[in-house]
Amino acid sequence: MDAFCSDCKRQTEVVFDHSAGDTVCSECGLVLESHSIDETSEWRTFANESGDNDPVRVGGPTNPLLADGGLTTVISKPNGTSGDFLSSSLGRWQNRGSNPDRGLIVAFKTIATMADRLGLVATIKDRANEIYKRVEDQKSSRGRNQDALLAACLYIACRQEDKPRTVKEICSVANGATKKEIGRAKEYIVKQLGLETGQSVEMGTIHAGDFMRRFCSNLGMTNQTVKAAQESVKKSEEFDIRRSPISIAAAVIYIITQLSDEKKPLRDISVATGVAEGTIRNSYKDLYPHLPKIIPAWYAKEEDLKSLQSP
Repeated sequence: MDAFCSDCKRQTEVVFDHSAGDTVCSECGLVLESHSIDETSEWRTFANESGDNDPVRVGGPTNPLLADGGLTTVISKPNGTSGDFLSSSLGRWQNRGSNPDRGLIVAFKTIATMADRLGLVATIKDRANEIYKRVEDQKSSRGRNQDALLAACLYIACRQEDKPRTVKEICSVANGATKKEIGRAKEYIVKQLGLETGQSVEMGTIHAGDFMRRFCSNLGMTNQTVKAAQESVKKSEEFDIRRSPISIAAAVIYIITQLSDEKKPLRDISVATGVAEGTIRNSYKDLYPHLPKIIPAWYAKEEDLKSLQSP
């Protein structure tokens, strides 16, 4: 390995001293860099005598939401017979000790599992953890449906991070909590956070376009139809269509697919979007008069729109 030496005034071969972390010029001995951190893998195994070759020697990252930062110590049972008594005694004492964060740790694991199943990014999971911690600190959630509460935290976090998910999507990973229970839990959390801060909780605005790419992906639509659907749903916001963004997104997908060679049955769109077939029909009826201004001209001409079934 070569590096520029300020004493030799040229590129020279350098030697790395692993014990001291120093990078030294091989010609003049000048220390070019000291106390370097070796970022390569360390393959030394710190496992016990069980023969386990797992090189893991550290715990998880610190968590500022936990009282001890998540840096707890767990006493494991050694395999040697001489250590059984000591291990069992220490284990009993450890279990007797009250961990104030035990409930939070379980809740955070549940949120992480739900977030992973929905393919959500870490920032949303962290926001949901923070919301739950704030609610839990108020000591007013006792007796409430825990699964619904955690699902509602995740729903609010998605909204605040501008990556909204439908209540139905959240419900699908909520361990049995119903849409109604999640809705009630959401209202309760918003109320509690409002009391804590003294102002209304910012939830973020939902747009139909927020769901479009995901819904189109669920239906296996081509790039061209996805692009047309996204442009159409953006145009639809210019009109006073009093339907939920999710319903508008579903209706636009239905219209776009009917104008293409890859027509999708209403039932398939209903399943992919979680919107009832009747609701999609009603949204289609509201969008129909504005179609010439909503559908991109490059995708469908005005005479093509006439082929669509009149609501």
